[in-house]
Amino acid sequence: MNRETALLLVKEQLTEHRYLHTLGVTETAIKLADKYGADMKKAELAAIFHDYAKFRPKDEMKQIILEQGIPGNLLDFNNELWHAPVGAYLVEKEAGVKDIEILDAIRYHTSGRPGMTLLEKVIYLADYIEPGRQFPGVEEVRGLAENDLNVALVQAIKNTVSFLFKRNQPIYPDTFLTYNSLIESGRID
Repeated sequence: MNRETALLLVKEQLTEHRYLHTLGVTETAIKLADKYGADMKKAELAAIFHDYAKFRPKDEMKQIILEQGIPGNLLDFNNELWHAPVGAYLVEKEAGVKDIEILDAIRYHTSGRPGMTLLEKVIYLADYIEPGRQFPGVEEVRGLAENDLNVALVQAIKNTVSFLFKRNQPIYPDTFLTYNSLIESGRID
């Protein structure tokens, strides 16, 4: 699928603000993919579709999670996490994207997972650092992303966990497992 077709499909699903975010994530993903050796076309397509399900009704997302056997404990956590695995499912069913690497990059862009692929890391980080994002810690992670994708990813996860701790919100277990996996890989100083 080409960029223009993908963007047209996505634009129908998003608010104008979220569409602009998607454009920022797309350009950031292409740059990160180029810098770190990921497939740039796959990064572009995964970034375009990463928030495809963001504004689907919560009841619809819940039903898809239950019907598709997406880990049920996901429903016990903030529904902001739901759009990633639901999006991967819907992008395959509605947009016809079959590439599992692209679908997994969409699926794990909010929670991460242990043993993330390079493409998954690129999409997770691009979503976190795209130019439209403005929150405490984002500039530090942008700087880290210039030199080391894994170090930037670890800092992004630390920031996210800290944010959730401060608000007494539960943290999805895969996020902790992602952090542990990155630290245990020995590629973080």
